[in-house]
Amino acid sequence: MESDFKNLLWAMKIGAFINIYLIIHLLTLPTPDLHVVIPALILLSVSAFRCLFPNRYLKNIVFHDHPLSSIFLTRLLATFSEVAYIYQFSYVIRIFNTDQIVWIDFLSWIMVVQVSVSQAFVWSAILTKNLRLYFYEEIGWFIIFLANTGASLFLYLRTETSEAATILLLLNLLFGVGYLPWQILHLRSLRTESREGTPDTTHWKTGLTNAIRQRTQSTQSSDWGGTIGLTWMVAYWVTLIPIWVQQVAIIVSSR
Repeated sequence: MESDFKNLLWAMKIGAFINIYLIIHLLTLPTPDLHVVIPALILLSVSAFRCLFPNRYLKNIVFHDHPLSSIFLTRLLATFSEVAYIYQFSYVIRIFNTDQIVWIDFLSWIMVVQVSVSQAFVWSAILTKNLRLYFYEEIGWFIIFLANTGASLFLYLRTETSEAATILLLLNLLFGVGYLPWQILHLRSLRTESREGTPDTTHWKTGLTNAIRQRTQSTQSSDWGGTIGLTWMVAYWVTLIPIWVQQVAIIVSSR
């Protein structure tokens, strides 16, 4: 892996056009289901923005030293997009839970609650510079997709499903098989970074000011989380998550 991500970060700009293309496609749907289309549009719009102005919360790392690279602005937008697309995924579980199995619906709402808890952790980490809180945030994401995968597996194996349901449940399962082991590696990486980082925390007002104004321009791979960080950015902003949420919106709207 290259020690300098400059060219790779420039290449991320292509992701903005990919997201815009996906947005245009969704806007032409004849019978959109707003429960899935609106979350997808939010996620895709924020992903396009993040491709143009990538940053990393740890150490306030940015590619472009520009106000639009603000950690605060990015995190604010990401808060809406993350809650939106997890709501979309949880909605899919509920609409395909045709037998109205209580614990399946419960798991779907746990996903929404947990993503809200993770937002609290990541905001606290940004404002206080307590790096351990990033680790707890990501444990939340592990819980979210463990619930999503478990509910999807049950519905796929135990209930009569339509073709649309089969496709989406299989997508959930395939993602879970790949994501959950990767997230364990990600958690280990974050834990190491949190231990090596500064043990001191800051007052939230200072943290807020830093999140708005402080930008450390860098293209060093270590500042961007190395291979794990790069794969996360590409999957989250350009390929896997954007295409997935768009396909969910299309399939559910067409059923």
